[in-house]
Amino acid sequence: MNLEKVVFGFFIVLAATLNFGFFLGDFDQPAHHHAHELFAALVVSLIATLLKLGDRTQIGAIHLATSLVADLHLLAAALVWWYGSQVAGDGLTAARTASVVSLSGGALFANIVSVIILIAETIMLRR
Repeated sequence: MNLEKVVFGFFIVLAATLNFGFFLGDFDQPAHHHAHELFAALVVSLIATLLKLGDRTQIGAIHLATSLVADLHLLAAALVWWYGSQVAGDGLTAARTASVVSLSGGALFANIVSVIILIAETIMLRR
């Protein structure tokens, strides 16, 4: 068993599951989406991106691209959350919460693509 592949797969799947946990719930209800879970999803996604930097294969490039997309979506979601909770006078409204959740949904889709690529890559190596 290759420990590097285990760590790589662990962070890819963890990024997807944390993002999925944040995404679940009513779109416009801030109580259904916890800020710490969004922060954890962003941090783990950034770690997964760093782990993908060393791969020089075509599949590695696609992994990196999906990870960068997820990072950008989660970073934008975190910025909207921060603006709504710290800067805006009206707080984290239903519209802002919907924007945050929609952005995390885009990141979730990129994470799912990355997990599918990981599974396909693993199946191709067995043959």
